[in-house]
Amino acid sequence: MVSFEHGIAVPCKLKGNFRMKGIRTTNPVAVGDRVEVEMQADENIGIITKIFERHNYIIRKATKLSKESHIIAANIDQLVLVATLAFPRTSTGFIDRMLVTSEAYHIPAIILFNKIDLYIEELIPWLEETEKIYLDAGYPCLRVSAKTKDGMEGFKAVLKDKVSLISGHSGVGKSTLINVLQPELNLKIKEISSYHLKGQHATTFPEMHALSFGGYIIDTPGIKEFGLTDFNKNEVAERFPEMRALMHLCKYNNCTHSHEPGCEVIKALKEGRIHPSRYDNYLSIFFGRELNQQ
Repeated sequence: MVSFEHGIAVPCKLKGNFRMKGIRTTNPVAVGDRVEVEMQADENIGIITKIFERHNYIIRKATKLSKESHIIAANIDQLVLVATLAFPRTSTGFIDRMLVTSEAYHIPAIILFNKIDLYIEELIPWLEETEKIYLDAGYPCLRVSAKTKDGMEGFKAVLKDKVSLISGHSGVGKSTLINVLQPELNLKIKEISSYHLKGQHATTFPEMHALSFGGYIIDTPGIKEFGLTDFNKNEVAERFPEMRALMHLCKYNNCTHSHEPGCEVIKALKEGRIHPSRYDNYLSIFFGRELNQQ
């Protein structure tokens, strides 16, 4: 489906030869792409004849083809990462993999801590500490609750007049939050499994929706694991802003920031200028199997 400037959406097919141009992804056209369409005579259907150059995109590993990547969305102004520390909890490892990917594709990111109405008193210090980790690293953070409407005006202001990719684990409340802002969209929501304490997929594929107050949102399926792809492991530290600011001060140009003498990143870690969880997640990504070893 292609939406035109006048608001009319038309079903379209992709011209066959796009699949012959060596695009190494499972989907040559993605949500957010700007395209040229030729309408078919006497048919209410169009043919996509051209895909305009993307100014950015964000990808993940294809779920069934481990050697392929899948473009989640293109031409994005910002990533809104929905997380929660309550039911189901979002790990900092997941958050950091998402942020590393957004950094790699030059997409600004905002972290939305949802379901704050469920946070018992003991969770508040944990929330404050988690927020500080990411605020110190340069990422804006918001607290919201779809149930109580707390923080929703701030969320609306963040989305206004931008193309925003909304992502996060299944069950963190992405579709519910969007429904609060734009009830007429009536996006599907599903209950969290009480047995597994995990969300069920309400969205099955990325969808773009226009916002009545200006801007667009791209709602994505809940992501259980965000596999990094198309990365050179030696560039991972550059995707952590707090490390990127220090790397040029390291003694060795090829410093891995894991053991080398004269490493400014390790020095900053010891001095408390880099949070241990961010550093641990850096090491996990750097030494993990999620990266293409280039």
